[in-house]
Amino acid sequence: MMSTEDQHRRPPMIGVGVMIVKGDRALLGKRKNAHGAGTWAFPGGHLEYRESIEACARREVHEECGLEIESIRPLGFTNDLFDEGGKHYVTLFVRADYRSGQAVVREPDQCELWIWSPWPPEVSPLFLPLANLLKQNIRI
Repeated sequence: MMSTEDQHRRPPMIGVGVMIVKGDRALLGKRKNAHGAGTWAFPGGHLEYRESIEACARREVHEECGLEIESIRPLGFTNDLFDEGGKHYVTLFVRADYRSGQAVVREPDQCELWIWSPWPPEVSPLFLPLANLLKQNIRI
């Protein structure tokens, strides 16, 4: 277990969240077996070394739910401090348009199900980065 002092010395991690828009809805998944388990979030994950944000968005969406997306563009960012586990993320959000495919749970150890949710979301609880993004009045 990492000491509190060591946690303070770690740089924040960088996450990428992808708001996939299909009509007037956005894709949300129920997280499982990770920080934020039981909360609703966009598909996404960690930005890898030397990876573009757009490439990360395409990769994570394909890995997690099997969809093809297009028209990826910046949406916003959040500074997310997780009390549980002492994690600190900067989450970069992009918006993408749905292109094709059926949303399927491709990582059943990490996601319980995918839904096309009205916006703003009517489900709860929301994953901290998504809750923080909503405070910025993001619209579809």
